[in-house]
Amino acid sequence: MIQLTQGGAYLVNGTDIVADTPEAAREIQAKTGITISKEEAAKNTMAYGILREHNTSGNMDKLKIRFDKLTSHDITFVGIIQTARASGLQKFPMPYVLTNCHNSLCAVGGTINEDDHMFGLTCAKKYGGVYVPPHQAVIHQFAREMLAGGGRMILGSDSHTRYGALGTMAMGEGGPELVKQLLNQTYDINMPGVVAVYLKGAPVKGVGPQDVALAIIGAVFKNGYVKNKVMEFVGPGVASLSADFRIGIDVMTTETTCLSSIWRTDEKVQDFYAIHGRPQAYKELNPGDVAYYDGMIEIDLGQIKPMIAMPFHPSNTYTIEELNANLMDILDDCEKRAEVSFDGAVKLDLKSKVRNGKLYVDQGIIAGCAGGGFENICDAADILKGASIGPDEFTLSVYPASTPIYMELVKNGAVASLMETGAIVKTAFCGPCFGAGDTPANNAFSIRHSTRNFPNREGSKVQKGQVASVALMDARSIAATAANKGYLTAATDLDVNYTKPKYFFDSRIYENRVFDSKGVADPSVEIQFGPNIKDWPAMSALPEHMVLKVVSEIHDPVTTTDELIPSGETSSFRSNPLGLAEFALSRKDPLYVGRAKEIQKAEKAVEAGECPVEAVPELQAVIDTIKTVYPDFGEKARKEKGYAGFGSTIFAVKPGDGSAREQAASCQKVLGGWANIANEYATKRYRSNLINWGMLQFIIGKGDLPFENLDYLFIPEIRKAVEDKQSEIQAYAVKDGALKPFSLHMDALTDDEREIILKGCLINYYRG
Repeated sequence: MIQLTQGGAYLVNGTDIVADTPEAAREIQAKTGITISKEEAAKNTMAYGILREHNTSGNMDKLKIRFDKLTSHDITFVGIIQTARASGLQKFPMPYVLTNCHNSLCAVGGTINEDDHMFGLTCAKKYGGVYVPPHQAVIHQFAREMLAGGGRMILGSDSHTRYGALGTMAMGEGGPELVKQLLNQTYDINMPGVVAVYLKGAPVKGVGPQDVALAIIGAVFKNGYVKNKVMEFVGPGVASLSADFRIGIDVMTTETTCLSSIWRTDEKVQDFYAIHGRPQAYKELNPGDVAYYDGMIEIDLGQIKPMIAMPFHPSNTYTIEELNANLMDILDDCEKRAEVSFDGAVKLDLKSKVRNGKLYVDQGIIAGCAGGGFENICDAADILKGASIGPDEFTLSVYPASTPIYMELVKNGAVASLMETGAIVKTAFCGPCFGAGDTPANNAFSIRHSTRNFPNREGSKVQKGQVASVALMDARSIAATAANKGYLTAATDLDVNYTKPKYFFDSRIYENRVFDSKGVADPSVEIQFGPNIKDWPAMSALPEHMVLKVVSEIHDPVTTTDELIPSGETSSFRSNPLGLAEFALSRKDPLYVGRAKEIQKAEKAVEAGECPVEAVPELQAVIDTIKTVYPDFGEKARKEKGYAGFGSTIFAVKPGDGSAREQAASCQKVLGGWANIANEYATKRYRSNLINWGMLQFIIGKGDLPFENLDYLFIPEIRKAVEDKQSEIQAYAVKDGALKPFSLHMDALTDDEREIILKGCLINYYRG
C-alpha cells in the first residue's frame, strides 16, 4: 500500500523511479540520454524552483524567503498586529487576510470575541488588508478560493496552511514569523530536504482523501521520514484525483511534521481556478525530466482502504476493517495510552462502546478545512439520502468550509438531504477542530473529518474530571456510520450512487460582505480596541548568567501545543497575554502557573533594583551554592542589572507537535520562562516560536536527567555562549549544596535569531 525508500531516489520523466545507487547515472542516461549529477537533479524539483524564485539571499543553502501573501485568523491576528505595531508597522506591505473562523461563536467572555473582530476590521482599513467576517469561510478555504496561485508562496499563522494541491507552497508558522514579513524582513531557513510522494492508480469507490492522508501519516510520523521537509506529490496517480480530493490530502500533510507541500498541477487545477473566477492564477507545475529527492513515498491509491486514527494522535492509524476485526485489543491499547497521557487522573472507557460486537459511536462531525469541502459533503449526502441517523445518542453535524460552498449545497439539494436524516448543517466555523464547538458528553466517542484528535481537542477538560475522545475518519465513512445509526461502518461496505454534482462558485457572496482594501491603507482610521486587548508586557534582554527553576517535567513521548496552552474557550483570551498565560499547561500540569509566577518574583525584584532573595527566600541557598564556584555572584546579582536572570524552565521529551500557536511559547515567557529543555523539538514552528519570544531552546541527551522537577539550574555565561555561537552549553544542577555539571546543546542559530534571543524577544529586536 505504502512503501518508503531507505535513501534518496530519482524521478525520471515524471513516471519512472530510479533508486539512488552507483548504477543510477547509467540507468538515467539509458532512459533519457541525459547525464546529470545528483546536485543538479535536486534543482529540478518543483519545490526548489518555487523557493529559488522567492529567495532573496542569493544563496540557496541559506534561504531568506519573502512570501506573496499572508493569512491569519481571529485567534492569532490580534497578537500579530499588536507585535508589529509595537515594532513600527505603518502599512501591510503585501496582501494580508484576516479571517474570523475560530472565535466566531462570541459565546465566551462577554464582548471579547467580537471586540477582536472589530479590531481586525479597523486594522484592515488602517493598514490596507482584507477582512473576512465570522461564518463566511474558514481560513484555509478562503485562501484556496481567493489567495492561492500557481508557483506562489503564502505564510499563515495556522499550522494547516497548506495549498500545495493548487500549486502554492504554503507554510504555517507562529505569529512572529508573520510579523517579520509585515516589517519587510524574511523567513530564514536552511534549504529543506524534498521528499517525493509518488501516487499511482486510483482510489476505489468509497475511499476519500482523509483515508489516503491517514495512511500516509501512519507511515511517516513516528519515523520522522518527512520532518521539516517538503512533500512533493508526483506520479501518474495525481491525475486520477479531483482538485477537492487533492486538497483533502494536502491539508493533512501538516500532521506528518513536514515543512510544506507542493503538487504537480494539471487541467483539474486549472478548472478549479476558472470556476473561482481567477483563471490567471493557474500555472502548470511539474518536476524536471530528472529530479532527485531525499526520499520517496510510493502509494498505490487502489490499495488504500477506509482508515481511522484512534485517540489520541492522527498517526495512531488502522484500517476500519482491522479495527473491527481486533476491536477489544485495539480499544484496550487506546485506554492504556490514555492512562499514560492523563497520568491516571481520569479513566477513558472505550470498551463500553462495544454493543453486540460492534463499535457504537456517539457523534459524527464533518467540518473545517479538511472535511468541509464541497465534494466531501456531496458524497456524504449521497450516502445518507433517504436514511435516518436515528433518535439515540448518535448525532451528526456538518460544517461547510465556506458560505459559497454552503450556498451551492443548498441549491443542489445536498443540505436538504442531510437535514432530512436528522443531521444539522451549520455555518463555516473551525470550532469542532480545536474544542470550541460540538463538545461531546463525558466519555463519549466522536468520529470527525477534521485535522486533529489530540487529547482535549474535542473540548473536554481532564482537570475537571471530563474526558471524551476523537477518532479521525473520512466524511464518507462517517456518513456510512451515520446511515448505520452510529455503528462504525466503512463507506466501502455500502453500494452508493455518487452523483458528483458540478460546483458553481458565487463570487457575489464575498463581494457583498468581505472588506477588501485592495492594498490601500487609510492612516486616518482609528483602531477599535476592546477592554481585553492588551499590549505585550516589557521583556528583559538575555542576562549574563541565568538561574532557572524547573517548574514542570513532562515525560510523554510527545507534548502537543494544545497541552502547552489549551485550545477551546481559552482562545477567547488570546488578545490578553497575561490573561491567557493563566491557562498555560493547565490541562497537563495545573501547578505550572503558580510555580512559574513564584520564581518570576525574583526577576521582577531585580528589574526593580531590589534583592531577589527577599522576593524568593529559597534562592538564598541556591546563591550560596553558586558562590562556592563564583564568589562574586551574590553581590553582583543583587546590584548589577543584567548580570543575573531568574526565571523558570520546563522539561518535555518532545514538545511542540501540532498547532502553530505562538502562545505555547509566549505564555511561558510572560510568566518568566527563559528556556525549554527537551530531547528534541517536534516541529520547526515551535522552535521558531521559542526563539522569537527570546527563549532558549536547549536540547539534552536522552536518558536519566541530571535534575528533577523543582530543582534549580545554574547556567553561567549564557549570554557569552549565545554571542560566541557555542553549541555546547555548560550547566549545573544546584543539588545538595553543590553544583553538579551537565551539558546542554543548542542547534545553530542564524545571526538574526541570535540577536533576537540576546535582546529578549522579537519586539525588542525591532525596537532596537
